[in-house]
Amino acid sequence: MVRTYGTRLPNFPRAPLPGHLIVVEGADGSGRTTEVELLREWLEVQGHPVIDTGLRRSTLLSKQIDRAKEGHTLAATTMALLYAADFADQLENRIVPALSAGSTVLADRYIYTLMARAVVRGASREWAQRLYSFALEPDLVVFLDAREEILLHRAIAKYGSLDYWESGMDLSLARDRFESFYQYQALLKQEFDWLGTTYGFRPVDANRGVLQVHRDVKALVAALFGRKVRVEVGAEEPPRPRPAPEVSGLGRAAEPGA
Repeated sequence: MVRTYGTRLPNFPRAPLPGHLIVVEGADGSGRTTEVELLREWLEVQGHPVIDTGLRRSTLLSKQIDRAKEGHTLAATTMALLYAADFADQLENRIVPALSAGSTVLADRYIYTLMARAVVRGASREWAQRLYSFALEPDLVVFLDAREEILLHRAIAKYGSLDYWESGMDLSLARDRFESFYQYQALLKQEFDWLGTTYGFRPVDANRGVLQVHRDVKALVAALFGRKVRVEVGAEEPPRPRPAPEVSGLGRAAEPGA
């Protein structure tokens, strides 16, 4: 029978689903999106149909969530409920149909990020678990674990600035956005540590280069497919990108990363 974390959506299938649900979790800048793209290419080359999903991708609510966040006034409970509705829509109309057809679903973040965000913003762990209890239990949850200073410099290198919400500015942790970022990511890390123990995350060191991380993730994914996938060995590491420029006032050493 299909396993959820508690409750079930109406008309939810009970027969086993032939597809695989693989979740790649981690903070912003940990390399999740890159890893999902690499996994998708690797699996598709070997003949496995794949779809990907993530946060704020439902046709029902994604645009509404983006508009609500623009004003930086979205209340924590409202935000959690909006994301839960967005996830439920994707689960019913995208994830379950793909799994029923035998496809592999690669989730770039799942309910665990949403639960961590809710708890950091004042919700109890029990409330967050009940809110997202309708979620399917994944076959594998990979957690890309990267240090806060790595996350910061990757964000600066990619976007040129720090996102208001990913820096936890709504929590008034600090006036300075860089310091708020460090404090917010540390709080999230505490919740991810608890979630990892509770939900069986498979941690991967994401402070390294792209191919090193991908090699370790592929080994975890390959175990789900048995002999239906091949894992190449001996791949060379690509040239490391140049370090991000120093950001004044951080007081922490920069370190390049993927």
